[in-house]
Amino acid sequence: MEANKKFIPLQELEVYRMTRRLSSMAWVIYQRLAFQQRKVWGDQMLESVDSVGANVAEGYARFHFSEKARFYYISRASLSEGVDHWIDLGFERGVVFDQEFEQINKIKFDIQVRLNNMIKSTYAAKEQLSGKL
Repeated sequence: MEANKKFIPLQELEVYRMTRRLSSMAWVIYQRLAFQQRKVWGDQMLESVDSVGANVAEGYARFHFSEKARFYYISRASLSEGVDHWIDLGFERGVVFDQEFEQINKIKFDIQVRLNNMIKSTYAAKEQLSGKL
């Protein structure tokens, strides 16, 4: 490892912290749901939102560039499913409140930008390494 490169533990990675905040926001919504709402809508919403951080963690721990990028892509897809579909549907149905909806969409945008940057930098690192071989 080069002297100017420093390993960042997962828990200190800003994108991962943001995914955990998103999961916490989803959990607040989930906890106030009635049993039927949890069963029909909440379980799927929570699973997809929690999957965002889980896939960042798994990708970050992978060694090969293509594996890393694959998990970052899955994380981005889970983000879209969780927010663009489930949270939006919950907002439409009155389960997600206005302020929550705005906050969740703000953090979603920030996470998406960071995931896109992680994907781009993963491919750039692969290209850089290929050029050295």
